[in-house]
Amino acid sequence: QVQLVESGGGLVQSGGSLRLSCAASGTAIVLSPMGWYRQAPGKQRELVASIESDDSINYADSVKGRFTISRGNARNTVYLQMNALKREDTAVYYCAANGWGAEYWGQGTQVTVSA
Repeated sequence: QVQLVESGGGLVQSGGSLRLSCAASGTAIVLSPMGWYRQAPGKQRELVASIESDDSINYADSVKGRFTISRGNARNTVYLQMNALKREDTAVYYCAANGWGAEYWGQGTQVTVSA
C-alpha cells in the first residue's frame, strides 16, 4: 500500500520561508508526477507545483518565482521550498503522486502565514 507522508508545515511570518517534504513508501515503481496541492478554507484544492520523472516542472502562476519544487535523491521523495510567503499562501498543503494511473495523497500539512 502506497503511503505519502508530508512534513515541514508550520507557522511563519509574512516574507518568511518554509520547506515541505514528502516521502512515499510501499512501492518500488517511480511515482510520476509528484506534486503539491493546497486547499485554503472555503476554497477548492489547487495545484501548487508538480514535477515529472524527467524533471519537467509546472507551477501555479501565484507561486512562480517564490516556490521551488524538487525531487530528492531517495526514490519517490519531493520537496517544496517556499520563500517570500504571503498570507494568501495559508492553506493545508497536500503531497500527491501518480503511479501506473493510480492517485495517491498525503494527509496534509498546515502552513499558516501571519502578518
